[in-house]
Amino acid sequence: MARGVFVTLRPHQWVKNFFVLAPLFFSKSFMSPEKAALAVSAAFLFCLAAGTVYLFNDVFDIEKDKKHPVKCRRPIPSGELPLPVAKATAWLLGAGTIAGSFALGPWTGAVITGYLLMNLAYSTVLKNVAFLDVTIIATGFVLRVLAGAFAINVFISEWLIACTFFLALYLGLGKRDHELRLYLNGEVKKSRKVLESYRAEHLDFAVLFVAGLTIAVYTVYTLTAALPEIATALPYQPLRSQPTPFTSPWLPVTVLFAVFGITRFYQLINKDSPESPTDLLLRDAPFLINIFLWAAVMLVLAFA
Repeated sequence: MARGVFVTLRPHQWVKNFFVLAPLFFSKSFMSPEKAALAVSAAFLFCLAAGTVYLFNDVFDIEKDKKHPVKCRRPIPSGELPLPVAKATAWLLGAGTIAGSFALGPWTGAVITGYLLMNLAYSTVLKNVAFLDVTIIATGFVLRVLAGAFAINVFISEWLIACTFFLALYLGLGKRDHELRLYLNGEVKKSRKVLESYRAEHLDFAVLFVAGLTIAVYTVYTLTAALPEIATALPYQPLRSQPTPFTSPWLPVTVLFAVFGITRFYQLINKDSPESPTDLLLRDAPFLINIFLWAAVMLVLAFA
């Protein structure tokens, strides 16, 4: 059962929570041991929060997952993790995560609590509303960035927040597009009720449109310095005097990596595989090399 709980928490998906560390990097605060410790703590708490969400999702989707060729092997639908144990673990882990997040600060606690409540609503009702389901997923990534900013008390560029949202939205739409294609081709049975509300032509257009929008917003971010006056609209007073210092005339060069990453994911969407393209992404050598090179260039620019 312990193994079943650990697998259901999806530790291989925790890479998404690196978004919590984005404010630490882009504010150049990673040289401060205190801020680094706070950021890592926030990221760890978001890992627990995401794990809690996965537990609830598998509890609510147990019958649907039993019909899926891949998801049926998960601990809860396969019977490895008993349903009562999964439910109790989800509630206890959720309560512990909320308590820990408020220990980091009221705004960090509010963001992580909001993330859990939003995803609870998603798991019960909102996941069945077309396009709203992927919008909620994308909003979760924005909350990750905000949690990281609140935890270390820095301002983060509004363009970086927008880029986070559109990138996550692109990944979510791509995943739905892949699922719908498999279902329409008769390769898998319908595993999500929301697929009934999607149309292939609408998803294809949305994927391409958001892909272009993501590249455009990231390009604007690389060309535009953070606007300090945006912070005056935030209720958290200490953020107001701390604009993001990450600027470099060479930053637009990294747009090349963004274009390649976006394009590579689009190729995976159209790949003949029952696996989710977001899962394939984590094992795709060209994509991982591209991410490594982007990170290396960004690190050089941070110290330049």
